[in-house]
Amino acid sequence: MTTANSIYLGDLRIKSTHLASEVEILSDAPVDNCGKGEAFSPTDMVATAFANCMLTIIGIGARDRGIDIVGTRAEVTKVMISDPRRIFEIKVDVYFPNKEYSEEDKLFLADNTRSFPVGESLNPSIIKTINYYWSEL
Repeated sequence: MTTANSIYLGDLRIKSTHLASEVEILSDAPVDNCGKGEAFSPTDMVATAFANCMLTIIGIGARDRGIDIVGTRAEVTKVMISDPRRIFEIKVDVYFPNKEYSEEDKLFLADNTRSFPVGESLNPSIIKTINYYWSEL
């Protein structure tokens, strides 16, 4: 079954529609690659999907253990290189809200980021740096 449809709108902008939900997203080429940078670039979406998938897996584990992580957020930094132009590194800072997390909970939640679908799908040469902060900064 088809997951999404994408259509080129011109001027380096693409509209993608998730078929099951009909949710639409736009992507633009980044400013440093001939674009306007008015929306996520495709590589921005890859880096963001990495973080979102990681948060989803953490959320599943937290829910199953009764750990409240509502409000947890991730800041994503994508580092590009050239020749060939590609993602070199994805940095994710995960900020958990001010809640009481035991050391066992912290280890469990961090361990959930060792393996998750998007991370496993990326080229192994991409550096993946993840930092955890256990009280919102």
